[in-house]
Amino acid sequence: MKNKNLIILPLSILVLGLLAGTGAGLLSLFLDLIEGLFLGFKESPTHPSSLATYPPQRLESILIGGFIAALIWYFIRRKHQIPKISETMVGAKMPFWRTVLHVLTQIFYVGTGGSVGRELAPRELGALFANKWDELLQQFGLVSLNAEDKSLLIAAAAGAGFAGAYIAPITGMFFCIEILHKKISARAVSVSLSMSIIAALIGSLFKGNSAYYAVGSQSFSNYFMILVIVISPISGLIGAYFRKTFLWAEAHQSHNKHILWLLPFAALVTGIISMRFPEIMGNGRALAQEAMNIKSTRFITILLLLMLLKGFITVVTIRSGAAGGTLTPALAIGACVGAIICLILPGFPVWQGALVGATSLLAAAQQAPLMALFMLIEVTHLPLNSAVPLGFAVAIAMGISKLIIKHETIQPLEDE
Repeated sequence: MKNKNLIILPLSILVLGLLAGTGAGLLSLFLDLIEGLFLGFKESPTHPSSLATYPPQRLESILIGGFIAALIWYFIRRKHQIPKISETMVGAKMPFWRTVLHVLTQIFYVGTGGSVGRELAPRELGALFANKWDELLQQFGLVSLNAEDKSLLIAAAAGAGFAGAYIAPITGMFFCIEILHKKISARAVSVSLSMSIIAALIGSLFKGNSAYYAVGSQSFSNYFMILVIVISPISGLIGAYFRKTFLWAEAHQSHNKHILWLLPFAALVTGIISMRFPEIMGNGRALAQEAMNIKSTRFITILLLLMLLKGFITVVTIRSGAAGGTLTPALAIGACVGAIICLILPGFPVWQGALVGATSLLAAAQQAPLMALFMLIEVTHLPLNSAVPLGFAVAIAMGISKLIIKHETIQPLEDE
């Protein structure tokens, strides 16, 4: 039995890494397809939002998306809820076809302009593959993994799904370790990192290896720590309250027939806002990139308004019944915070301030400092020496956020 375990675990890492990466890659292509059909544009760092799309088309896209997604989620959930990843880790079974439809609906809604993160979908798909892989092992009479290994493989596969979508293997590993598995050991790190590396390699075959966010090339100056000390406490404060708000929205999310009118209403509000501000649509990439690109102080008011609108409409969308992540919306809000402060205190490249805000607010909102730090490094292709100022920002933001949420039992956000 022990010898079989030595074979089955590495085999599981390989198979699940391949499946998670392939699933994440196909979901990325599906997102491109939906954006092209409904909004007529292809998302990229240089064209992150549908600015060129005719405003009424943006409204029409999100309205259609809201009605279709509401119908699908209502019929999926009317009898049984899709288990959360954390519930699957302790023995819950994920129904295959309902979960696949649930995952595709998330990507569909984001592709039509829904204001929610797309990162939950590939993670759920990875967890589904791990859940069914264990059932397959038992069905064919192969060695049955113990409860700890089953839980680890599900968490690692979820992290690998993220790695395959964003080509970010270290982030995928830390998502597994910090948010889901919550145990640091050589075994957990090796399993999750190996699986995330495989998934990222496969995902890159679908989407390439280019940076998800385009940033400048200037190095961080020694004086940059001054800006870090200003931005990170504010980001930590805002991040903690956004966490509380997102958790409230998830706790009160509509799962019954009310989704049939609540989600279309949220889509209508999103669509109306998007006619003037298309940056608030989608998972937050457009808004984050906008914050990194802004250079003039005359855009401070607009950036502040976009930040507030993005936070508001994301909370409304989740409360209305939409499934999806809060990770990239939090990143976008943090980028706005950092960019605004950097514009008020000139002398530094705005994109650097946006990165500090994004990293520190994301860490506070997710309560996952290492995941947030390495995510921003990996998705922007920053050099590793940027970990010094960004890591310092994360440490300050985490300290501030802990003062606000010290009585909270830490639980995963966006773990639908």
